Amino acid sequence: MRLLLLLLLLLLLLLLLLLLLLLLLLLLLLPLLLLLPLLLLLLLLLLLLLLLLLLILILLLLLRLLLLLLFLLLQLLLLLLLLLLLLLLLLLLLLLLLLLLLLLLLLLLLLLLLLLLLLLLLQLQLLLLLLLLLLLLLLLLLLLLLLLLLLILLLVLLLLLLLLLLLLLLLLLLLLLLLLLLLLLLLLLLLLLILKTMRNLDNYTMCVTDK
Repeated sequence: MRLLLLLLLLLLLLLLLLLLLLLLLLLLLLPLLLLLPLLLLLLLLLLLLLLLLLLILILLLLLRLLLLLLFLLLQLLLLLLLLLLLLLLLLLLLLLLLLLLLLLLLLLLLLLLLLLLLLLLLQLQLLLLLLLLLLLLLLLLLLLLLLLLLLILLLVLLLLLLLLLLLLLLLLLLLLLLLLLLLLLLLLLLLLLILKTMRNLDNYTMCVTDK
């Protein structure tokens, strides 16, 4: 009986010692437990900072690609405009040559008419017939030249319209790219502002943790 009571007292003493150790351990860990939310907040802020830095890097890369695309697009459109202008110049030169040819044909036609009148006055039938045929051929040629001139004029008008459309498209694309650049810059500024705020909060959290 005494042995049992002694064992119980020893067990109770051991339990008291264990409880005392647990209390001491809890007292030692209590500051760390109080700092645990701040440490977690600090970790979260660091992760958010890293994410914001990655977003800023992605936005800078997108901005660079957009500028490169804008430059290439401008070069392509300027090249197309140059080719269209050259083609328009060639058509205008051809139109000028055709007008000169038409003027020469009109002069020739006028000469033939004068000659025809002269033959009518001289009553030369065979020569008159030949001149009439020649006059008919000249009239047909003149008609063909007029049709060709009309066709070239239509082509010139179409090219001018195409040039205007390309210029309008170029302006619209430039406006769109400028709007995209502005949007990216605004987003970048917003991210930088958030990053600055997060860094300030991070510094404040670290100061509180150190205290």
